[in-house]
Amino acid sequence: MIDIKFLRENPDAVKQNIKNKFQDSKLPLVDEVIELDAKLRAAKTEADNLRANRNKVSKEIGALMAQGKKEEGMAAKAKVTEFSDRLAECEKLEEELGEKVTKIMMAIPNIIDPSVPIGKDDSENVEVTKYGEPVVPDFEIPYHTDIMESFGGIDLDSARKVAGNGFYYLVGDIARLHSACIAYARDFMIDRGFTYCVPPFMIRSGVVTGVMSFAEMDAMMYKIEGEDLYLIGTSEHSMIGKYIDTIIEEDTLPHTLTSYSPCFRKEKGAHGIEERGVYRIHQFEKQEMIVVCKPEDSKMWFDKLWQNTVDLFRSMDVPVRTLECCSGDLADLKVKSFDVEAWSPRQKKYFEVGSCSNLGDAQARRLKIRVNGKDGKYFAHTLNNTVVAPPRMLIALLENNLNADGSVNIPKVLQPYMGGKEKLIPNK
Repeated sequence: MIDIKFLRENPDAVKQNIKNKFQDSKLPLVDEVIELDAKLRAAKTEADNLRANRNKVSKEIGALMAQGKKEEGMAAKAKVTEFSDRLAECEKLEEELGEKVTKIMMAIPNIIDPSVPIGKDDSENVEVTKYGEPVVPDFEIPYHTDIMESFGGIDLDSARKVAGNGFYYLVGDIARLHSACIAYARDFMIDRGFTYCVPPFMIRSGVVTGVMSFAEMDAMMYKIEGEDLYLIGTSEHSMIGKYIDTIIEEDTLPHTLTSYSPCFRKEKGAHGIEERGVYRIHQFEKQEMIVVCKPEDSKMWFDKLWQNTVDLFRSMDVPVRTLECCSGDLADLKVKSFDVEAWSPRQKKYFEVGSCSNLGDAQARRLKIRVNGKDGKYFAHTLNNTVVAPPRMLIALLENNLNADGSVNIPKVLQPYMGGKEKLIPNK
């Protein structure tokens, strides 16, 4: 959510930003919210004047009565009642207008960074850099669930009976490899100075609307029936929510946290073969990183965050690339975003394994996360990035470490988490 003062003073810039995001249907919202904001400020001014006048006249009543000026005192009382009645009307109007302004402001997209490429959708995202040499072996690489099944490591049929499509059982060495990735990612981020955290896996609606747009919420979140609770789609939601309505001392910034959680997503819509199996699912586990920092430091932290993911995948010899999201592919709260994509030897292309986002002060403004600085209070900047999100990460790991005989080499960094095993041997 952008600053209403900025919108009021720069309506053309806000409209151009909307056009850059190819959301022209939202253009009328700018003029509409300016008009409503003017009415809201007028109502607030009248309410403030009414309170001041009511207080002034109220103080005069006692003196008038003490002086025997009963008629004037009664007239003053009538005036106080008149002020109070009109004040109640103004306060109700303030509330109604405030809700309308907030609703519209939450629908207007955040101002994107000038460096973001302009494009309609993800087909116009821009490759930034490749890391590692993509390899296509001279033997056929099976679909990822077939690789897992060769180790007796996945059971989709039982999962469908228990929970439906989009769920899975991981078994044996594949389950252990999954946990090894999470544990290694946790320690990797701790070694980089981040504080480890396990957050709540459910959040209230006030936090949901603070961390994402309404469209994202509808597409992603599972609502708990009969309660004001949602299952988290990523631990970023509850980690940023941790700071709701707080004032942070400037000298304690930045706050750098890495969090583990299961994640739950609706994943609406039909998907092709490359998004079946355990690629696009309703439940998965994830190691996340978040930063709360001063505005002038958010660009620096953005670059550090996506580099962390690149470095982690390269430590497992998985080739990756970074892809900058164009304007039309940015969620409304985001200022700038990079995807990290891993190489798939089977598909002979890259696929997304992580997403790094700078949200500026949008989440902080919605959740009232302020910093107490030497020159006064201001809104913090928030950033987040995926460390790893298995089982999708397992696809990259298995494909890039598969041998012709069906065995899978375990990267050296994961071997301590696998009881010293250097290789997985298929049993089918």
